[in-house]
Amino acid sequence: MDEDRFIKAVKTLEFDKIREELASLCPTSASKEMAESLMPSNIRLVVEQTLKETTDAKAMQRIKGMPSFSGIINVKDSMEKAEKGATLTTEELLGIGRALQAAKSVKEYGNTSHGEENSLTQYFDGIQPVDSLESHIRKCIISVDMISDEASEKLYDIRRHIRHENERVKNLLKKYISSPQYAPFLMEHIVTMRDGRYVIPVKSENKNDVKGIVHDTSSSGSTLFIEPIGVVEANNTLRILEKQEQEEIERILSMLTSECLAVSDKLTVNYDCLTILAFIFAKSQLSYRMDGCAPVISDKCELEIVRGKHPLLNKETAVPITVDLGKKFDTLVITGPNTGGKTVSIKTIGLYQMMVQAGLHVPVDENSKACVFDDILADIGDEQSIEQSLSTFSSHMVNVVDIIDRADKGTLVLLDELGAGTDPVEGAALAVSIIEKIREKGALCAATTHYAELKSYAISTDGVTNASCEFDVSTLRPTYRLIIGTPGKSNAFAISSKLGLPKDVIDNAERLVSGNDKRFENVIEKLEIARIEMEKARSEAYDLLSQAKKTKEESDAKLSKQLEQAEKELERARVQAVGMVEGAKASSEFIFSQIEKVKNSKEDEKKERVKQARESLRQYLSKASDKYNPVVETEKDEEYVLPRKLVVGDKIIVVNLGQHGEVVSESDEQGNIAVRVGRAIMRTNLKNLMLDESDYVPEKKKNYRKTGDLDLGPAATFSPELNLRGMYGEDAKLSIDKYLDDAQRSGVKTVTLVHGKGTGALRKAVTEFLRTDKRVSSFRLGNSGEGDTGVTIVKLK
Repeated sequence: MDEDRFIKAVKTLEFDKIREELASLCPTSASKEMAESLMPSNIRLVVEQTLKETTDAKAMQRIKGMPSFSGIINVKDSMEKAEKGATLTTEELLGIGRALQAAKSVKEYGNTSHGEENSLTQYFDGIQPVDSLESHIRKCIISVDMISDEASEKLYDIRRHIRHENERVKNLLKKYISSPQYAPFLMEHIVTMRDGRYVIPVKSENKNDVKGIVHDTSSSGSTLFIEPIGVVEANNTLRILEKQEQEEIERILSMLTSECLAVSDKLTVNYDCLTILAFIFAKSQLSYRMDGCAPVISDKCELEIVRGKHPLLNKETAVPITVDLGKKFDTLVITGPNTGGKTVSIKTIGLYQMMVQAGLHVPVDENSKACVFDDILADIGDEQSIEQSLSTFSSHMVNVVDIIDRADKGTLVLLDELGAGTDPVEGAALAVSIIEKIREKGALCAATTHYAELKSYAISTDGVTNASCEFDVSTLRPTYRLIIGTPGKSNAFAISSKLGLPKDVIDNAERLVSGNDKRFENVIEKLEIARIEMEKARSEAYDLLSQAKKTKEESDAKLSKQLEQAEKELERARVQAVGMVEGAKASSEFIFSQIEKVKNSKEDEKKERVKQARESLRQYLSKASDKYNPVVETEKDEEYVLPRKLVVGDKIIVVNLGQHGEVVSESDEQGNIAVRVGRAIMRTNLKNLMLDESDYVPEKKKNYRKTGDLDLGPAATFSPELNLRGMYGEDAKLSIDKYLDDAQRSGVKTVTLVHGKGTGALRKAVTEFLRTDKRVSSFRLGNSGEGDTGVTIVKLK
């Protein structure tokens, strides 16, 4: 592609503004330079690769956020300097250290993809951390102006001696300051420095009273800064040590420079990879900002924009357009009023293609398509040139001549206000001829115009179609919607009437319009009315279809889930049934074998054999129950906790079945428990059950049975045992109170209260009640065989 022409197209279609926006998102100076010089490519493989890189970066950013590129500097300049034998400064070395740290961080970011490779893997893999160099730089250099004492043993030793000499010099000078002999000669009682040497301020008239070297005088000349003879030697030693310190620092910097030079290739490759990644992630940031996506790249010369917005317009207010070119037609003629959106529409088409071919996402629907054009040629806007004495028409023609010369198959041509700026008849004829020439050369073309002749040309010519920018006459405002297949109607009379032009003037103007033009405008008006009705019907149909699709998807998902659950239940029931049959067969075989062993044993051994066989059967059947009637795992609200321990007879709810059941055995150490649901007994875990508390209400007063007119009273129906299990404390007390009344009326002196073992809370409540009840003579916990501590035996008075 011609570099000069492409640069002009970049400016004409405002791609330069896209580059500026992209550059503002780049985290490094080098990536900013890449953004500012970004150009579209006309090589399909390059376009597909760069688009995929943007897509992959966006996917990673959505999951892990933006990687940190902080601290990355251009190490190439530093390496070139080092290769020429120069020693790197502390600032340059610290920059290399930060770059190595950033490289390590970005490398770790790329390594958290759990082995999943994408188009960015090659750049992440290209980064080679140099941990030893990074840690050495960090150890030696604290800041730009400070080298660490730990940089070398020699430096540590020199600085130790410097500190010692500093203290020695200060102590010597303090003697002068505090001495009565020298105090009268001093301007101030302080120690200061001049030319790197410690001095004291002496009055000028007493300069001969303090022997030493004068290093400076005050601006007024009244004070001399003298280095006393007694500290000259100590100061000299200090200067020598400082020089040795500087030499050692230079040696350390030279050593670090050599270490950097040894890994120069790695540093350069790291910098290149980090720069590319910074640029790619800036593209993904731009995609997020624009709500962009990558369109499908077609292998044919065609494009299709579905609900595309101009990238530089406010995404909240911009009106999306839908347009295709290269499928059913190769030329699009767009008509409509000024400021109606014609120019924005063809700019959107051109900018869409340039962004895609530059590897950038565009704000369109994901079903959009693009191709890779060999050239994009645009003549948009008023380019009148005073310097070249060119009018608007002449300026456009200069561009058009060049476009016709360069247009070819695989070229996209965009022309704004074709043929404008000259006689309308000649301009329209010239516009038709130019379009035919461009079509003849095989290029795709989109052009805007006001000429009715081009509308007629588009209607009567295969491969050419009309499009119009919709205009709302009632509000005198364009809607900016691009309508494909309908030419734009001239709204001059309607607009003029709305603006207050006298009716007789408008009527006269309508009479002056030729019959053919009037009929043509009427046809366009009828087409517009039909189009609006069709658009409305299509919109309603689309909404109904979308709603139907959504309903169908929800129904299919629900049905699929139900079928899947049913299949799981059937499979589990089948496996359990097979297991139960196999278990029964195995159990019967085992029982028969045990019986056979007992039969064959001697008489004195039979009793022992029977006992052992009974124990073996019990253990075997228990194992078989675990194997063929396993614990059922269900799902339940995680926040639910059983209010108490379950006991035999408790009413429960099996959550996954949604069925009520009853506990038939106490739970084991693992929390497994047997429950009866209907006629079936199943084993499950306590965490899969909920207590059915609706049954736990105080017992209603029972009616006594009668035989004829004879009342048999409570003795006929009274039970000497009261089951309190599953009740709360207060309910249990009410039941006991009524029960003891019935017992006395029945003449029963001893009763048993069954409260279970559990946590002991119910037993405690029973005990508290019995201790204060005057009807109770005594009470005790049950003995072995009576129910142990799960029952209380009560004797009544």
